[in-house]
Amino acid sequence: MANLDPPFHNADPESRPTTVVDSSRSSFTYCEPSGSKSEADIGVTCISSLAQESEEVAQPPVISDIARRGEEELERYGGNDVHDPPPHDHLERLGSTIPGPPEKDANMVGWDGPNDPDNPQNWSVAYKWFVTAVVILMTVNVTFCSSAPASAASAIMKDFHVTKEVSYLTTTTFLLGYVIGPFFWGSGGELVGRRPVFVFTMSIYTILFLGQALAPNIQTLEVTRFLGGFFAVAPLTNCGGLIADIWPAIQRGTATSIFTTMLFIGPVTGPLVSGFMLQAHVSWRWIFWVMMIFAGVCTVNIIVFLPETYAPVILLKKAKKLRREDPIGAKEIYAEHEKQDWSAKGIIHRTIFRPFLMLAMEPILTLITFYISIVYGLLYGLFQAFPIVFIDHHGFSIDHDGLIFIGVGIGTTLGSVINWRTSAHYPELMVKWRGSPPPEERLYSAMLGSVILSISIFWFGWTGNYSSIPWYVAGISTVFIGMGISLIFMSFLSYLVDTYLMYSSSAFAANTIVRSAVAAAFPLFTVQMFTNLGVNWACTLIGCITLVFIPCPFLFYKYGPQIRTHSRFAPCLDLQIAAEIKQEAIEKSRHQSA
Repeated sequence: MANLDPPFHNADPESRPTTVVDSSRSSFTYCEPSGSKSEADIGVTCISSLAQESEEVAQPPVISDIARRGEEELERYGGNDVHDPPPHDHLERLGSTIPGPPEKDANMVGWDGPNDPDNPQNWSVAYKWFVTAVVILMTVNVTFCSSAPASAASAIMKDFHVTKEVSYLTTTTFLLGYVIGPFFWGSGGELVGRRPVFVFTMSIYTILFLGQALAPNIQTLEVTRFLGGFFAVAPLTNCGGLIADIWPAIQRGTATSIFTTMLFIGPVTGPLVSGFMLQAHVSWRWIFWVMMIFAGVCTVNIIVFLPETYAPVILLKKAKKLRREDPIGAKEIYAEHEKQDWSAKGIIHRTIFRPFLMLAMEPILTLITFYISIVYGLLYGLFQAFPIVFIDHHGFSIDHDGLIFIGVGIGTTLGSVINWRTSAHYPELMVKWRGSPPPEERLYSAMLGSVILSISIFWFGWTGNYSSIPWYVAGISTVFIGMGISLIFMSFLSYLVDTYLMYSSSAFAANTIVRSAVAAAFPLFTVQMFTNLGVNWACTLIGCITLVFIPCPFLFYKYGPQIRTHSRFAPCLDLQIAAEIKQEAIEKSRHQSA
């Protein structure tokens, strides 16, 4: 796929247009809509209105350069730009003009040319996949351990003499750790880099299994589970940024699809493995020993094989090395990372204030977060719903009940394949849109997945409620439930990246916090809901909620460009490109007429 990279990616600086700015921060167009118009019309309206307001309007930059700089900004900060966008009331004044190149500071360390081997974007494709595989295995582990103890709830209840509701907290407390962790590990990844955060959090996370496996009481178990989730969320918080660190846009989609698939493979295999262990009459404590062994293997892999990928930290190490080797001649050398705001106020702003500000101000992020939270909660709710359907109604043993999760796993894998097929046109779009296609092109999978998920939930509820209906009828529906969940996740998460680019990490942080909180709540009421309402009506309730969200991807596909023009955090690069393409067509037509 390397030959599909846009011609402007990693191009020789001397061959680039003169408007290229190799700076630490790029400028972007923020456009205000004018009525209900097409993307091109919106962009042209912005350009023409600004031309009337200013006596001297800068020459419009080459569009491929705009797209390259947007991608460069995403790669530089891994989707978490340390700078805030301009205030909303300044957007119209800024318009589509890009300031001239600033004076380059010769003392600020940078890459040694476009082919610098230290730049993670220049690593070989094989090595990029190796690094991706290391972090994917780590992701499988932390999600596997979130759900594996769910099958042991009854054994834990008997051993510690607690109620069912308290035993369900083994899943809930772990997910509550997911809610708190992003506030710490997102900023930690920015400050010291990806690798130190992964090594530290995975090491502590692995050690905490001692407290879970040897817990003398339920309090010790739940506290160590919470702390385990707190440290375990670090991969979910930083792996998306790591993928952006090493993969260019045109290849990132495949890596992201595989990574997202693993977000579901872990949770669905957890009850499967623990179910067979319990059926073999081993102690529930062995489930935690197995999780510890798995976590230990992942931690060793990280320590031995995972390099640093965060560009600002790599350049910081380079600057320190130069100063160390030549204390006098290089004393003025510095890295951009050293000049950034690392005060408590600055860190809190980026890791806490900005995600929730975006969640409050960005309708795209708000609606997608609510939808994904319900879908994610449904996934964890299945851990309590499946035993009711397949053990209570169809007489399955606990290990055979765990086998039902294979259907969900098959569905999520098929969803990944479908998402890959719906994205097959992206190389052509990259050429047509000069490196920055509309984010709405990512929504096809969500359109399909939203319909599939709603239908499959009704299917599962009304076939699983009656023992007279063969078990495999409801079992087959789990394949489509997994497929729908996978398609919705992959499509919407890709849409968030393309919409917010250099601020996508903040959008992901808000999404992770909210969906983890919702997922933590689901196990606490799922059993009561399915028992009191019945499987059929409980699924009807959930299905009706998902029905409300079916129009979501379709509405975003149609009105997304207009919504994004009101956004403070969405760069809207595709609108600039649409405007420039239309302007070029007009000028070409005029030239031919003349």
